[in-house]
Amino acid sequence: MPSHPPDEVFESDPAVTPVVSTLPPPPESLNPARREARLDRVLDFVSFVAKPMPLSVFLDEAPKRIAAIVQAEIVSLYLLEGDGDALVLRGNVGFPVGARGTVRMSVGEGLTGTAVATMRPVAVVKAPGDQRWRAFPGIDEDHYPVFLAVPILGFGRALGAIVVQRSGDKAYRPSDVRLLVALTAPIASAIRHAEVLRELRDKKLRRTGGGTRKVTLPGVPSVPGRSLGAVAALRRPATSPQRKATAEDAKLLRGAWSAAEKALSSLVARAQKLGLSRESAFLSTYELMIGDLRLRQRAFELVAEGHGVAQALGLVAREGVRAANGIVGDPFLQERARDMEDLCDALVMLATPDARAELPTKAVLIGDRLTVFDLVVSARTRPVGVVLSERASDPRTPVLLRLLGVPSITQVEGLFQWASPGDVALLDADHGFLVINPSRAEMASIRAERKKGKAPSDASETTEAEADSGEME
Repeated sequence: MPSHPPDEVFESDPAVTPVVSTLPPPPESLNPARREARLDRVLDFVSFVAKPMPLSVFLDEAPKRIAAIVQAEIVSLYLLEGDGDALVLRGNVGFPVGARGTVRMSVGEGLTGTAVATMRPVAVVKAPGDQRWRAFPGIDEDHYPVFLAVPILGFGRALGAIVVQRSGDKAYRPSDVRLLVALTAPIASAIRHAEVLRELRDKKLRRTGGGTRKVTLPGVPSVPGRSLGAVAALRRPATSPQRKATAEDAKLLRGAWSAAEKALSSLVARAQKLGLSRESAFLSTYELMIGDLRLRQRAFELVAEGHGVAQALGLVAREGVRAANGIVGDPFLQERARDMEDLCDALVMLATPDARAELPTKAVLIGDRLTVFDLVVSARTRPVGVVLSERASDPRTPVLLRLLGVPSITQVEGLFQWASPGDVALLDADHGFLVINPSRAEMASIRAERKKGKAPSDASETTEAEADSGEME
């Protein structure tokens, strides 16, 4: 049987001529002590992966151990998600934290996608110069051109890929390729054990109202951090008010108006502190409305006529909508009308809270969208996290999530199919997962982090709710 040249670099494309170099053999092959050290690292990795552990621990630690084994500066763990056609970076060492969950590609796209599509390793010495290269902004991959992607194979299909990269011009050797291929076997077992998306791929519907099966839902990280709490759906006050007008309504509305003014001022100040003044310019619309004397007089005029607070503010909002719709095709006025509805809803909840719209404290909030209403009203319940569905397409959403300042992920498909109010949920916004009915080990890991005083990514901006989130029983 013909043998490979000692330094051949494997390519998945049979049409590509293998790259042959005359590099000296790696130090491990010359130094028995270093060979033994590498073997010790491999055995440690296999032992580590065989242990049951929270998915977040696996995604954090596995890349670190692989980096030590193959002497790589960058190690990335991609998982196959969605309908089996999307590769998402979930575990990594070497890239900025924000790359996890946001670096995405299709199967067949880029060098990594090619490895998964062909289910063969792909190794390149100068990856950025390859025609299949897919560049991602903000992670400076060009500094690590020596590239090796190995698919993680499951039963009859790929589960993802391991990618290792380093600087310089020394290709990964055939022994490195074979070793990394072998290491994907325990990784595949760990992924299956975590049951990432298994239920979604099987398309088995879950009955609304809860359950005990563990389900892991992927999303896109927005605000990093990890938290634990009960699921609660974001709500709005009822459109048909149940409460009748009282003599206290004018006083209640006055108090609500003052509270809303203070809350909006606080949000503007927070945006400035976070360097989001330009992105949060839409807050000025709310400040103008809350300071509009005519709007305020109209609301108090309706209350004086005998309308309840909710009814009066509902009329004010509808008048604004009618005025905006009267000018056909004016998107600015239509958006302002929606903002007015949002502000009026907030004033209603601040003045005369609707029990049907109130949220439990320290909950993981789920919804299709987030608005200023939630930063003024929902935030008062001190939520520990926010999860938004794939319908959350408003460009304001990332800014609002940062202003709220709790762990958050977006673009979670099938969110309401799997998550129901009252479910216990673990939100891992570091990697981009919502775990419904997490294991005791996963819940214990969150509490252990809190007890050790592990600070979140933005400790200076962490809310009290997020800081307390690990104490749920």
